[in-house]
Amino acid sequence: MRLTRRDALAALAAAGVAVGGGAVLRSSDDERGGSGDDADRPVTDDELATLVAAAEVLYPSAVENVDAFVGRYVRGRAEDEPGHVAGVVDATGYLDEYAEAWYGEGFAALDRSDREEALRRMNVDTTDPDPEGSDVERVRYYVVNELLFALYASPTGGELVGIENPQGHPGGLASYQRGPQP
Repeated sequence: MRLTRRDALAALAAAGVAVGGGAVLRSSDDERGGSGDDADRPVTDDELATLVAAAEVLYPSAVENVDAFVGRYVRGRAEDEPGHVAGVVDATGYLDEYAEAWYGEGFAALDRSDREEALRRMNVDTTDPDPEGSDVERVRYYVVNELLFALYASPTGGELVGIENPQGHPGGLASYQRGPQP
């Protein structure tokens, strides 16, 4: 299943981001200037690479085009909610530091099995997400939960788990006339 630009826009809309703005529709390769303030700066390529590497572990293997989807979603979210970027930056920074300490290289440079092991070793699957909590709680909130929300709020991600029409995604008359499918 291939994630598309439409999926990213649907996920942004589900997150409450105004998707009609030109900034959200830009390519993920666009450069944007910043004021120098961390809350107003865009997500860097290294931070984005860490998020894409995490998504490659978190998303089912049937999902394709993860890098473009995550790039559009994260940059759109950062454009609409600049204060959110500081939390994402801190969480990805800690994830990279953790991987460096245990594996000798940043999270994005690890192979898939080592990335999966690193997340499991951090206990991000069992810890509570908290944007103001410990480093691991912030990784759970800003990385794991954010990426999973983006996927499953999209039409393609919703279809993966049997939610043909996520909230806000019209599925057409045929989907409403057909009864529940086993």
